[in-house]
Amino acid sequence: MTCPRCSTDGAAVLATSPVPGVWTVHRCGACGFVWRDTEPPAVRDAAHYPARFRVTAQDVAAAVDVPTVPERRA
Repeated sequence: MTCPRCSTDGAAVLATSPVPGVWTVHRCGACGFVWRDTEPPAVRDAAHYPARFRVTAQDVAAAVDVPTVPERRA
């Protein structure tokens, strides 16, 4: 499976629907994008994915770390 956001091949299956064959969730190991195969083409198909949201390997490498979520306050 090719990632719609970064066009990397090899996205993994993250989850499947409890009812077999209804939907599958995929995750790109390169950029972290997650999508369901029932999404519209603009989300799941690289040919239709909006150019303004695409990333390259260089974009991913240059991205800052995502901050950690603070511990829950009691």
